Amino acid sequence: MDSETLNSQWADICNHMRSYNFIDESQFNAFFSRIIPQAMSDDFLMVTVENSFLKNWIESHYLEALKQALFDLYHIPFTVIIEIDASQTTPATPTFTTTPTPAPVTSEPTVIEIPSPEPSSSYTPTSEISSYTYEKEEEGGDKTSPSQGSHGAADNPASLLTFETFVVGDSNRMAYSMAVGVAEQPGRPSFNPLFIYGKSGLGKTHLMRAIQNYVQQNFTHLKTVYIDSQELVNEYTEASAAHDKDKQSFRNFKQRFEEANVLLIDDIQHLQGKKQTLEIFFQIFNKLISEGRQIVLSADRAPKNIDVDERYYSRFQQGGTVDIQPPEVETKLGIVKSFIREYQRMDGLAPFTIPEDIQMYIAENSGSNIRELKGAVNKVISQVIYLDQPDITLSDIRPMLEDHFTHSSKKLKVEDIQGVVEKFYGVSHADLLGPKRSQDIVFPRHVAIFLCHDILDLPLKSIANKFGGRDHSTADNSIKKIEQRMITDRDLREEIEVLKHTIKDL
Repeated sequence: MDSETLNSQWADICNHMRSYNFIDESQFNAFFSRIIPQAMSDDFLMVTVENSFLKNWIESHYLEALKQALFDLYHIPFTVIIEIDASQTTPATPTFTTTPTPAPVTSEPTVIEIPSPEPSSSYTPTSEISSYTYEKEEEGGDKTSPSQGSHGAADNPASLLTFETFVVGDSNRMAYSMAVGVAEQPGRPSFNPLFIYGKSGLGKTHLMRAIQNYVQQNFTHLKTVYIDSQELVNEYTEASAAHDKDKQSFRNFKQRFEEANVLLIDDIQHLQGKKQTLEIFFQIFNKLISEGRQIVLSADRAPKNIDVDERYYSRFQQGGTVDIQPPEVETKLGIVKSFIREYQRMDGLAPFTIPEDIQMYIAENSGSNIRELKGAVNKVISQVIYLDQPDITLSDIRPMLEDHFTHSSKKLKVEDIQGVVEKFYGVSHADLLGPKRSQDIVFPRHVAIFLCHDILDLPLKSIANKFGGRDHSTADNSIKKIEQRMITDRDLREEIEVLKHTIKDL
């Protein structure tokens, strides 16, 4: 069979699978876009993927549906073979700058001496996480999480944050792909460290926990440590306070992290201004990198926008750096469906359904933070189950969710923000959207794009299109310029605050 015919038949098979009501299209597209058909005959199909994670996931979740689609189309049972082709590349494969090949991992790391000994203590990092959430909760929740060498208990919420439960869309596909690469091959130079950044609630913690859980399940000889940077600061402070009584306190604090094969540190921006903790962290960082041990970091901003010495943030971005953008409507709809399926699987709940128009309403009206989206789903399900409204309609839930969607993004449009910026800086709408490159036009344009991104939680592509059809990279560059300048320019910070208040009062 020639390649054109093979690809055409493969497209027919994929389209038929999409017609099944149990197939989540966003998840399906994320995985099947990385499958390449290799051979097909009367009752045989062979496809390839680039790694074992994809192979195992597709076999366990889609193989039967694939065979059913083949039977539906060709009316005979098929044998389906999925092979790994490590040389295979897909559009999601990122390009990285590489660093020198590090030394191999050693089972007994050399501990760098520091001016204090350590009391041996058990480590229980703090994180509040629930199933299918993208980001740890701000308050409340379960305070336990898996730590070094523990392989995840079923009752541990962090163990539910896996690659399988992560909803993939255009806004997070690159970050997802890089995280899978790290989990499959910890310590690969081009991915080490892996730095994931984006606003709160977009999925950074979910991906970090997914890496941890994958390594714990598939590389049982490796130790993983996950910790939030605020907890890191607290532990260092406690070690410092204990130093006078126990000269091993610093050494004990440091050794636990140095023995990790995979070290994951969340919200690294909280190390700003923590000079001593930063110094100790970079001793650990340098040691692990030199020994080929994997480091994964997350932050709410790009490395260069973290207010630390240049020698620190330049090391943050020496491996793979990737951002997560606010999810587009399609991805949010996929997340809504995931939440609903999770509730439908819960023991003790009566069977229920949520109409498609209600699901779309939630996806279209929620902000980028997935906690808000899940809260809306919770409210609707509560009405259906606990208040006995199985026939709930969109008109029923609109007033109920009106106060839930509190972000100004529900009322504001890009044009509203453009109007405020134009009036504030005295520029015309035509100039703001047009091609002029003079500083008196370019700067307000950068500010307007930054504010649209910060307030409306729209994907960069959507924002750029509203500014004269500009491209994604132009919008990204505008945001970065404003973020970088705000670090040192107090007047600009004050201007931005004034603009935000003006916009939110509209």
